[in-house]
Amino acid sequence: MSKVKITETILRDGHQSLIATRMKTEEMLPILDKLDKVGYHALEVWGGATFDACLRFLNEDPWGRLRKIRQKVKNTKLQMLLRGQNLLGYKNYPDDVVEEFVKKAIANGIDIVRIFDALNDIRNLRTAIKATKEAGGHAQTAISYTISPVHNIEYYVKVAKDMENEGADSICIKDMSGILLPYEAVELVNRLKATVNIPINLHSHFTTGTANQTYMKAVEAGVDIIDTALSPFGNGTSQPATEPMVASLQGSEFDTGLDLSLLNEIAEYFRPIRDKYMKEGLLNPKVMGVNAKTLIYQVPGGMLSNLVSQLEKQGSIDKFEKVLEEVPKVREDLGYPPLVTPMSQMVGTQAVFNVILGERYKMVPSEIKNYVKGLYGKSTVEISNEIKEKIIGKEDVFFGRPADLLNPQLEKLKNEIKEYIEQEEDVLSYAVFPQVAIKFFQYRQAEKYQIDDSLLDSEEKTYPV
Repeated sequence: MSKVKITETILRDGHQSLIATRMKTEEMLPILDKLDKVGYHALEVWGGATFDACLRFLNEDPWGRLRKIRQKVKNTKLQMLLRGQNLLGYKNYPDDVVEEFVKKAIANGIDIVRIFDALNDIRNLRTAIKATKEAGGHAQTAISYTISPVHNIEYYVKVAKDMENEGADSICIKDMSGILLPYEAVELVNRLKATVNIPINLHSHFTTGTANQTYMKAVEAGVDIIDTALSPFGNGTSQPATEPMVASLQGSEFDTGLDLSLLNEIAEYFRPIRDKYMKEGLLNPKVMGVNAKTLIYQVPGGMLSNLVSQLEKQGSIDKFEKVLEEVPKVREDLGYPPLVTPMSQMVGTQAVFNVILGERYKMVPSEIKNYVKGLYGKSTVEISNEIKEKIIGKEDVFFGRPADLLNPQLEKLKNEIKEYIEQEEDVLSYAVFPQVAIKFFQYRQAEKYQIDDSLLDSEEKTYPV
């Protein structure tokens, strides 16, 4: 056994989970020197929802953020989260876009690319793994962890072996809902360590109040890396807090070797930032509590808040419990997809429709239809003919790799935005978030040339939110 390594998530998943990814680059930069001195395995700084939030809400260039962080962080690896063939969006992108995106992410400073697919469909990881390795990055593939009659230890061991065979450099157990329990973690880590020869990383959320115990048992079972977030943005729907985890392992054979007083100094820097977001209402105290319902319904924290806001808009918040009960049923109908982006949003929306309209599958979003047609990948369990017929009638199902249906797009995208391009990366921002990127480019030009934004078409105005 040797000391366990820690990946710090405060600059990505920590604030994504608690304040909808609204931390600004300028709030990160002053503390990077100290974060770099800690001796973390990696700092997770990019990907996930950071890209969308930078463009949509902060009027920041996400590529610029990455470059600024890389300039200051000289000794620690930088990590990002990538949704496989979905990149940072909610649909599949052509291979040429995926390859270029990964290449540019690594060129701008990323060392470790954590790649996952919402369905654990290895075919949706292939292009991103290959591109990461060709660009000299570390390809960490993530297993989307869930519980169902078919998601058992054997299933996860097989997925991990397939990932290793595909070229993964390490594997992450990605427990987005905080439902991996301590003794299951022991069995899972033991079996994975016996099956694959690459490091195992555990990522969980404190949503259900069990993640600390799960981490401790996983560490004892030989997990190599755990993800934590410094206490101002730790716990709640975020990762377990870094300092208590480091303190708990001190003096043991798993001692992280990290300096608690330095961690405390860094936490003190983030505390007023957290308090500011709480005062502004972006940090809702509710997300800091323990939600045991997740252990029953497996609904991740972010999905719970989405369901609440959907029902409030419909004036149907009284149907919340019914919708929660409908979620597992929809999931079973759809072949037990793990509840992670984008599947969690899709399953949640379908459950809301089923309950509000009083008839199951009377109304079906186009994303669910595409999923049933095989355009997101392969469901864990075959979807029954009865459900298929309800959702897509007699339409054909595609059984190949979904991205094989997509034509190369990069050149076409370059042409579409040539008047806005200031860096090669702009094409990729536009590829993933077309409307949002255009608004950001217009904002950037207005800033650069000091254009009075009242001259912009009123539809196109963008203000920092």
